[in-house]
Amino acid sequence: MIPFLDLKSINMRHREELVSAVVEVIDSGQYILGKKVASFEQSFSRYCDVRHAIGTGNGLDALTLILRAYKELGIFKEGDEILVPANTYIASILAITENRLKPVLVEPDEQTYNINSDLLEACITSRTKGILVVHLYGQIGFSRKMREIANTHGLKIIEDSAQAAGAVYEGRRSGALGDASGMSLYPSKNLGALGDAGVITTNDDNLADVIRAIRNYGSHEKYHNRYKGVNSRLDEMQAAVLSVKLNFLDGENAERRKIANRYCAEITHPELILPQVGNEESHVWHLFVVRCEQRDSLEKHLTEQGIQTLVHYPIPPHKQSAYREWNDESYPITEEIHRTILSLPLYPGMPETDVTHVVEACNSFKANL
Repeated sequence: MIPFLDLKSINMRHREELVSAVVEVIDSGQYILGKKVASFEQSFSRYCDVRHAIGTGNGLDALTLILRAYKELGIFKEGDEILVPANTYIASILAITENRLKPVLVEPDEQTYNINSDLLEACITSRTKGILVVHLYGQIGFSRKMREIANTHGLKIIEDSAQAAGAVYEGRRSGALGDASGMSLYPSKNLGALGDAGVITTNDDNLADVIRAIRNYGSHEKYHNRYKGVNSRLDEMQAAVLSVKLNFLDGENAERRKIANRYCAEITHPELILPQVGNEESHVWHLFVVRCEQRDSLEKHLTEQGIQTLVHYPIPPHKQSAYREWNDESYPITEEIHRTILSLPLYPGMPETDVTHVVEACNSFKANL
């Protein structure tokens, strides 16, 4: 079986460096908010070309803490509205509702699956305070038009960069496009830890100062708590691992692009809709997602051909039981995407023969025309 993602093989390529980094942490005797966290934060802020990178326990916490910090600063208040893609993983929306803010769902562009900037202005009310833009599947969802709209209406732009580490838009990386960015560093991400981890990036000094306190029980100084904080600190072990893997991120993203380019050029089945890309730098191919009216039949066919696939994601947020108040609402483009998408295997180090087999299996699919 060709795996959808082979994390073991990805990490084994860096085993010597990873083991050495972990041993350094063990030998240091310093395990929480130590030198490894500080070093990773400095390295990642340089990589993104921003003033601040703040490690967190996971990606959901990263987004939640950004919104919480804006509330502490008086920029957001309970009940304010945040525009967010209807077509996203539920974590993007959970961060909003956890802060007692109101998500306003916006349909995606049918070609890129990212939020449709042309629909944003019509969704803005007097309560709208921000846009949470998701770089879905690894492709930048930010645009000049989005920035112009945000500037006109005084809105903050928060990036959900979980799937787009290293992606570039007009010379700037994800994490440096909006006012702040939350990124998951979950093991399967392009920049993945060996456990849960996350990071926030921003150029806003005040925002960074508040976030650093909130993630650590609301404290800048031990036993002096300015805020009702939480415990969401990047672990020293994971910071050490991430510092190693950051050195390989651009190279591994290049490998992902090479595989994606093969898929785009060689998968020719008329019933498969391939991803649309604005420019090569803006997509780091966290996922390679095709669409097919007979998605379930395609999935079954590929399984029979020894190929593991996944669906990202089978149920849109507005149809989840967690948000049952939205269950009767209709977002037809989002629903069509969720009904027809299928993710193909793609990861750094994927054997060329496996790529070829995936291409051939896709092209041999017998659709019920």
